Amino acid sequence: MKNLFAYTAGEPLLFTQIYFWLFLFVVLLVFALIKNKLKLSHLWLFLVSVFFYYKSSGNFVILLLITTLLTYGFSLWIDKTKSKGAKKLLLFVGIFLDSAFLLYFKYTYFFIDLINTYFSAQIQPKDYLSLFANNTFGTQFSIEKIILPVGISFYTFQAISFLVDKYKRRLADEVSFIDFAFYLTFFPQLVAGPIVRADVFLPQTKEKWQLTKFDFSLAVFLILNGLIKKMFVSDYISINFSDRIFTTPDAFSAMENLLATYVYSLQIYCDFSGYTDIAIGISLLFGFHLPMNFNSPYKAITITDFWHRWHISLSTWLRDYIYIPLGGNRKGKLRQYFNLFLTMLIGGFWHGANLKFIFWGGVHGLLLIVDKLLKSLTEKLSLKLIGRIFLGIITFHLVNTLWIFFRADSFDIALTIIEKSTQTDITTLGVIFAAYWKPLTITLLALIIHLLPKRFKLFYRDKFIISPIWFKVFVVILTVFVLVQVKSSAIQPFIYFQF
Repeated sequence: MKNLFAYTAGEPLLFTQIYFWLFLFVVLLVFALIKNKLKLSHLWLFLVSVFFYYKSSGNFVILLLITTLLTYGFSLWIDKTKSKGAKKLLLFVGIFLDSAFLLYFKYTYFFIDLINTYFSAQIQPKDYLSLFANNTFGTQFSIEKIILPVGISFYTFQAISFLVDKYKRRLADEVSFIDFAFYLTFFPQLVAGPIVRADVFLPQTKEKWQLTKFDFSLAVFLILNGLIKKMFVSDYISINFSDRIFTTPDAFSAMENLLATYVYSLQIYCDFSGYTDIAIGISLLFGFHLPMNFNSPYKAITITDFWHRWHISLSTWLRDYIYIPLGGNRKGKLRQYFNLFLTMLIGGFWHGANLKFIFWGGVHGLLLIVDKLLKSLTEKLSLKLIGRIFLGIITFHLVNTLWIFFRADSFDIALTIIEKSTQTDITTLGVIFAAYWKPLTITLLALIIHLLPKRFKLFYRDKFIISPIWFKVFVVILTVFVLVQVKSSAIQPFIYFQF
């Protein structure tokens, strides 16, 4: 019983565990009793969200609470300050303090490595925040390694957007502490997004709870869809194919290396979009609508189109809070291209303090510039089906190639995989397919479903929504049965937990 309420290192609370669904059942049960008392229901959801984060990240829950108090305090200070210059200074300080935790936990090793490399220093990283806590409060945290708190990038970005929106008066109404704390910590999307804007979420906290039959059925559909993407597709193909090859590419043939890149493209999509589907579905049960985060990204015909479809909440956040403040496209073409490149470079750095992520983001930035330069040509080609197919294939392979740097454990391993992939012998495909026919077949089927026309996906989604309750129950039972059969014995965290 104690383990139900205590944090266990290496065993975060995940959507793919039965314990999470028991937790959700209890949360929903209490919520149903108090749903019409807005403040009380929001307080309840804030408290269970804090517990959820504790079960996912242990004592780092303190850091989440500090960020919550700090951000809300600065928002009140900004509201009460009359001077525009003083408001801007407070905004800057608030953003700096929110970002400081992210910079410390995520980028300390990166900057210390740079200092040691270029200045011949011998600095040894230590967790000085834990050391401070040990000396001040008598705790016994380990100080030998700086551990990245789960979801810190996501809730930090939401905190920053809240401060900016308060400064720019996008949030006209006064926001209570409970509503803000509930917004920042809302557990379905807390650790891996989507990144929810304050001006999108907070107005919903003023509305009375309602759950239509359509929304309930849609929530069930999204949750099942997300679990299938994560457990049936992503986990299975990663364990049985792509993870093996990306770990030791030299131990596998050129064709296996090439196929692993395609498999990983589907793996990361199904993993991340699967999480988003579940998060949106669970949020609907509480009466909250989260923004769409994916829109069939591998249907994109340009890199610009890809970023309109992939991790939409991040790409729009980068656009509105970095690209546009830098000047956007308002200061000439050259400045626009620089702003695009710098924004994507920051986007790559957000994913991790590593050369491979910086390279990944920088090349995406360069490709966005190429898109702008070739815009008239791509628009002409896209007018016909054959042109769209051609552009789609080119775009997919550009994205696929860059995923190699995103996934590989190092820049050198990424180069090894690319080099081996160029030596592919097509005659070995049959032998390899025979050896790995299950994960490769699942990958192919997932890609086909992904590329289906939107109207077809809406058709079978809507058929499920209007189906009788007995059919929905049957589908739920069947899905759970299948997922139990394919579930890995080892915990498979969502990929974006590391960001």
